[in-house]
Amino acid sequence: MRTTAQHLPATPGKTAVVSKALLRSSELLGLTARELSTVVGLSEPSISRLKRNLDGAPLTGKSYELALLFIRLYRSLDAIVGGDDAVARQWIRTDNTMLGGKPLNRIKTIDGLAHVLAYLDARRAPI
Repeated sequence: MRTTAQHLPATPGKTAVVSKALLRSSELLGLTARELSTVVGLSEPSISRLKRNLDGAPLTGKSYELALLFIRLYRSLDAIVGGDDAVARQWIRTDNTMLGGKPLNRIKTIDGLAHVLAYLDARRAPI
């Protein structure tokens, strides 16, 4: 199945919007620059430049797609917790037996990010 990122190439305008949403989502979840860099596959200095908007936006290719997945994760979690960022911050750092560990640790790999996202999607809209 193709993702939106595969259909729509990252343009400077789209990249800026995704960068802003990524930084805001990670801030609301209480992630450090180191944690965020591991999730989206960028170095800490790249995250710092992204925050300061120096050297353009480093989100391209895989890091752009991972950023989109992370934003989707945040939006799903936000819907589940009813917009309570404190609860979301607590959830991301608390052991979860269904996920096999803390969600923050799981989302540091692509497989783990996809698994946590599928888990949240299933919880958000149960059939």
